[in-house]
Amino acid sequence: MKYVLLVLALIGITASSLALREKYRPYGESPCDINERWDCGIVNHSPYAMIHGVPVAVIGIAGYLVLGILSLKRAYRLMLVGALAGLAFSLHLAHIENHVLGVWCIYCAISLGTISLITLLLLGTVIVQARRT
Repeated sequence: MKYVLLVLALIGITASSLALREKYRPYGESPCDINERWDCGIVNHSPYAMIHGVPVAVIGIAGYLVLGILSLKRAYRLMLVGALAGLAFSLHLAHIENHVLGVWCIYCAISLGTISLITLLLLGTVIVQARRT
């Protein structure tokens, strides 16, 4: 399980890194400007893409890095706490994309799917471990 979670953390780091690249790409040059509902540039140039001067994507990279390190240590309960926080934050950002901006970022959607899967796997792992003891 630790390697599955590590691979998922690496996918999350990649998605967050690509979102960070969009943050610093000149506005209007986003390669993921698919249509009026999917545009990473709009999302990553919005005021919601920063928290106290820190890009949200950097927070994502740091969070996935911590989750990856914890997976190597098999600290699944601690990982679950972090994953739940990350999932709540991702759901909050998805709400902003859907209801405030009206535009989705494909990298953010990938990150949301990744943290959702990590959370579900960890929940199952922690439950199985608890039943064994």
